[in-house]
Amino acid sequence: MGQSKYDEDLGSSSTPSDQGDDVTALQDFIAGGVAGSASVVVGHPFDTIKVRLQTAPPQTSLASVASSFGGVGSLFRGMGAPLSAAAVVNALIFSSYGASSRLYDQYIPSGKSASTETTDYLDGNNDDGYSDGDSIFKSFLCGSFAGFVQCGVICPMEHIKCRLQVQHGKGAADNIYKGPMDVTRSIIRSHGIPGLFRGWCTTCLREVPAFGLYFSSYDYVKDSVNSMIAARYGDVDDNPQESHAWMASAFAGGVSGCITWAVVYPVDVIKTHIQTAPLDSPVSFIGSGRYLAAKYGWRVLFRGLGITVFRAFPVNGTIFPVYEFTLNHISNL
Repeated sequence: MGQSKYDEDLGSSSTPSDQGDDVTALQDFIAGGVAGSASVVVGHPFDTIKVRLQTAPPQTSLASVASSFGGVGSLFRGMGAPLSAAAVVNALIFSSYGASSRLYDQYIPSGKSASTETTDYLDGNNDDGYSDGDSIFKSFLCGSFAGFVQCGVICPMEHIKCRLQVQHGKGAADNIYKGPMDVTRSIIRSHGIPGLFRGWCTTCLREVPAFGLYFSSYDYVKDSVNSMIAARYGDVDDNPQESHAWMASAFAGGVSGCITWAVVYPVDVIKTHIQTAPLDSPVSFIGSGRYLAAKYGWRVLFRGLGITVFRAFPVNGTIFPVYEFTLNHISNL
């Protein structure tokens, strides 16, 4: 495949294009897998607490949720499913974003001539020929497409993960499942393959706008940070040094993750309720939302938001720098 948008973001100090090489699908897959795996390890304990908060009675304290299901090791329960799929998910996200970006460039040209591209920075335009507003719209549209594509993997993965996360400690009498494979086999036996995709529509309602916002806010924040770094340290052509680029990438990733989760969090609460409800119970997005609001009040839709936003910064601050660092190194092999 062609060069990823995020390879360009790092500037000439770290792009494989300096050697005239294109990023291959295999390189994108490896870099995405490494980044995804790193983010899962960093964020899974926080995600476990989030899921338990979302499914616990409103009066349950954070300390109780963190300890009542077992010790520290219990916070990593259910990590096998997202960790095993991390490479696939991130490969789908970055490759589908790159593919849709190239289609966008092909069918919606910027209309700028080569002679005017040299004035992009002074005119407030990006180096891809689009104005700031058009570039953000492009990122949102392509990010939304990437979010939809990866729903096919993330929906069954999170269904399995959520059912394991709400179980009590190992050996507890009320435990139903022994692990991810046991969950998968049990669901398929009772409800077939479609049973794994319980909560599909709600997952799409979360992922599609979330990734649109995620990529567009990442681009906006990183461009802003790079501009400030360039003004502060005198980096040429708004192209920061490598160490500054990593910091800008980490900060932009963390901020974009926090913003995205704050916006779509109520949808995630409803999705968790749907995917942890008894498999035989009829559930829907509207019905589940009304049930939760009627039983616990509308504030329940924001329960666990604090730990989620707290988790979002290190997790998303890990993904982009690790992806870009890995891609840079394997591209130079």
